[in-house]
Amino acid sequence: MSAHPKLRSFPDRLRQIALFEIGGLLLITPPFAWISGVPLTESLGLLALLALIAAIWNGCYNTCFDWTEGRLTGRTADRRPFRLRCLHAVGFEGGLLILTLPVIVWWTGMGWVEALVADIGLAITYTTYALLFNMGYDRVFPIQPAAGAAGGRVDGALPAERC
Repeated sequence: MSAHPKLRSFPDRLRQIALFEIGGLLLITPPFAWISGVPLTESLGLLALLALIAAIWNGCYNTCFDWTEGRLTGRTADRRPFRLRCLHAVGFEGGLLILTLPVIVWWTGMGWVEALVADIGLAITYTTYALLFNMGYDRVFPIQPAAGAAGGRVDGALPAERC
């Protein structure tokens, strides 16, 4: 495909990652501590470390996914259909599960199976959160069309003076 849709800018991607991770920590740390029995301060430390890992993974995964989707479909990430959003969220969390499971075992002293259950619980929670967050983020911060694309109009119509 010859279309190369505009990707999010680096500052926009950093804002997206920061808002996602801060929101996740605020929403998910208290229930994680309660359900896992890991003290709140230890849970916060663990989830902050997992958030750092996730932030790095987030930037890499989302940029690669957006680039690939754009090359294959010609559409920007903020126009992603719901089914592909679901696939995107599940793929992100699956990769993150592989990266974070050893950290949970090391940090908490849990066995591998217990840590896997905790990590899967976090993955399910974060998958739902990621889906909702990214839908909201795309609405609040849509990708601006490239300069000169369709006369700067999002709908592709020409301005009246050009008709």
